[in-house]
Amino acid sequence: MKFPSFTLVNGTANFTFFQYVAVRNPNRYSFSHYDSSLQLFSSSAGPLGFMYIPAGSIAAGRTQFMSATFDVKSFQLPPNVGNAGSGPVPGSGQIMELETRMKLVGSVKVLKVFAHHVEKGAKCRVSIQVSDGSVLGYNC
Repeated sequence: MKFPSFTLVNGTANFTFFQYVAVRNPNRYSFSHYDSSLQLFSSSAGPLGFMYIPAGSIAAGRTQFMSATFDVKSFQLPPNVGNAGSGPVPGSGQIMELETRMKLVGSVKVLKVFAHHVEKGAKCRVSIQVSDGSVLGYNC
């Protein structure tokens, strides 16, 4: 997770969020996925971004790498996070938390006869220092 750009003006944040994801298929057969998505959420403002993951296939025992970039413009920070007048004071310890949710839906064909429906998801939370946009930590 990276924030290539992060600016804060009058309690409003503008930032770019970049996430690189590795999805491993532990099955003995390929996994065909469809109707999959990656979402960016804020605990205070709800959904900030949504991206469909194109349909595809992950070979047996292989890992597929995916990346997503969200440009968030004019995200109003809650009063307890950003100071509305002049922005935060550097080193003040003000933290913003975001969450990403990835959902993969698909199927695994066993012996080219049986199709097993699969739904997998992952949630990651990231804490950001509001004064400079640095990542303080994340948990997936």
